[in-house]
Amino acid sequence: MMSVVHRLTAGWLVDHLAFINQCGYEICDSFAYPGSVTLNTSVASTGNCHTTSTFAATYSSGDGPIPCPGDVIETEGRTAKTRYVFREEFFDVSKPRIAAAPEEQLRQGCREVSLTEIKADRNGEEHRGETKSGGDSVASARKKRKRKCVFNQGELDALEYHSKVRKLIWEGTLHLVQEGLKSGFLHCTTAELSCRKNVVPGHIGCGLAELCEMAKQFPAVNESDHQAVHVLDDETSIPEQDLLSCVTENSSNCAKIVVLMGQKYLVPPKSSFLLSDISCLQPLLNYKKKYDVIVIDPPWENKSVKRSNRYSHLSSWQIKQIPIPALAAPNCLVVTWVTNRQKHLRFVKDELYPHWSVKTLAEWHWVKITRAGEFVLPLDSLHKKPYEVLVLGRVQGDVKEALRTSEDVLPIPEHKLIVSIPCSLHSHKPPLTAVLAEFIKPDVECLELFARNLQPGWTSWGNEVLQFQHIDYFTLLQNEN
Repeated sequence: MMSVVHRLTAGWLVDHLAFINQCGYEICDSFAYPGSVTLNTSVASTGNCHTTSTFAATYSSGDGPIPCPGDVIETEGRTAKTRYVFREEFFDVSKPRIAAAPEEQLRQGCREVSLTEIKADRNGEEHRGETKSGGDSVASARKKRKRKCVFNQGELDALEYHSKVRKLIWEGTLHLVQEGLKSGFLHCTTAELSCRKNVVPGHIGCGLAELCEMAKQFPAVNESDHQAVHVLDDETSIPEQDLLSCVTENSSNCAKIVVLMGQKYLVPPKSSFLLSDISCLQPLLNYKKKYDVIVIDPPWENKSVKRSNRYSHLSSWQIKQIPIPALAAPNCLVVTWVTNRQKHLRFVKDELYPHWSVKTLAEWHWVKITRAGEFVLPLDSLHKKPYEVLVLGRVQGDVKEALRTSEDVLPIPEHKLIVSIPCSLHSHKPPLTAVLAEFIKPDVECLELFARNLQPGWTSWGNEVLQFQHIDYFTLLQNEN
């Protein structure tokens, strides 16, 4: 499964949508249907808008109901495959959220920007903002002006960090975007990309985190009587207590559908997951696997998370309680997503990783761009940046074991970029499988913590681990014999 469009010294240009659709969301199981039925659907493309049309349908089964697209049908001994693809409109990022000034646009080339200049730009921007808000009282305006011209320590730290990484991000992204434009993956003049509105059905995200919270009130499960793994068969409606008390595994080569609280979720082949709260990690430990790669996307505590109430956050001491030493294989590669808040970055490198006996090796950046190759936010944006940080490290242990497990793999580079068009769904991170491939041995065990989606070959854990697997995020593509 390759999601890498271009690979350069600076890093990778990644196609997140292609990765999802290469995960194998084909439902292979069939049911008997009387008579002879052939129902084919195809996707007809008109520009950038896709419409599904039925190009062949014959029906000869007496008075029975006519099947609908999405039904899996057995015809003359052949089994049809129902294939789902992720809805393309969630990656229709055609314009930056905030337009950059012409001299700041990516294709203009990199200019050196000092920390002093960034501070001056910030003060100037805030002064312009105050001028526009003429309706405020004089006292209020004075209060704002007094506050905004003073940088707190966190803001100063963020500005200093940005000034250090800015050139690497600008130049590396520029080279990868140029390759994307040459190959046609990116389009310099991008029209409105979709005739469909990017509207998420209201029932998606049907209380998975709340279900995990409720699970704390369930009767305790007797470890000796309860299975450690639930293996999926066909479309399965799983009792909530079973789903929350053991790892669920799809060991087949086809996708499966899980019905939970009346909602359908797609589970990719060769994947496993545990839906649970952080206080209920024991089933994952009972799974008795040691992982060679562990990716962590903690719900960091910050003001915007508190205001949005979008998901619960964890304090630093709670994150330290995650039993990484019990889950990690020798020389395990640990990758942690970190917000641009310097307090969190320092915590990971100076406190969290040492607590887990992990040695910090590198800081990589995920850079978010539009389909036209622009940053989704100006690189020097004062509120949010168009990039996020990944901190990579290795579990420290026996030296001989570390040397043995590091044979035939490249050392982790100190800095790399992962450049991609982001998903418009909140916190749907880009896949790391392909970009990490050259730094790990093949067929290793991989684990994602605080996951919101599943991947083939990975174990995933979180209280929203099925969130982006909801069937309404996908669309039926075709039935294949």
